[in-house]
Amino acid sequence: MPTDAPGAVLLDIDGTLADSNYVHAFAWARAFRELGHPVDTWRIHRRIGMGGALLLAEILGDRLDELGEAVKERHSAYYEQAAAEVRRFAGVPELVDALVERGVRVVLASSASPDEMEILERVLDVSDTVHAVTSAQDVDDAKPDPDLVQTALDAVQVPAERAVFVGDTVWDVEAAARAGVPCVGVRTGGISAAELTDAGAVAVYDSVAAILADLDSSPLRRAWASG
Repeated sequence: MPTDAPGAVLLDIDGTLADSNYVHAFAWARAFRELGHPVDTWRIHRRIGMGGALLLAEILGDRLDELGEAVKERHSAYYEQAAAEVRRFAGVPELVDALVERGVRVVLASSASPDEMEILERVLDVSDTVHAVTSAQDVDDAKPDPDLVQTALDAVQVPAERAVFVGDTVWDVEAAARAGVPCVGVRTGGISAAELTDAGAVAVYDSVAAILADLDSSPLRRAWASG
């Protein structure tokens, strides 16, 4: 692989670029409760990022066929109602700009639904700057399956050895590892540095703003530096 070949940084959105994990958690909690299957919100938060289908299967168990579709529909409705609560974390556009300036291909790599992506892209306001955006409609299997990571790599035609993933959950770390891509963790999704490190994150920062402050010394430099 030529050292001047373009590299990529794949950016998770929920909990990484956007403060949305707790909005999701409360939307799920309300949906479960109203359909007669109350769940403590912390249990839902622990599963945010693994993909809605897996989250539903784990929480509903043998009631999945009975309640799954109705819970999913109510979650979507409640998340949309709470869209004003979703905000962009500090440093997001600046990080994207800094990566692009270094010749990196930047991908917003999410498994969010099309309706959720519309909200997230509006909040982030960086879609015109990044090189590609992926969502649930582009992947067959959600995290921790590597499909999302591989789809993001394919979108910008960059091999795994020239890429870095940035995410906030253990599911991000596991999905990236299965695709052969190192993952840098951030704590903004509510998961501890110890858990992210134990899952295999090569480094953990408080936020993407903290990554930006340390950018040229961070593991993200793999995407543009040789050697």
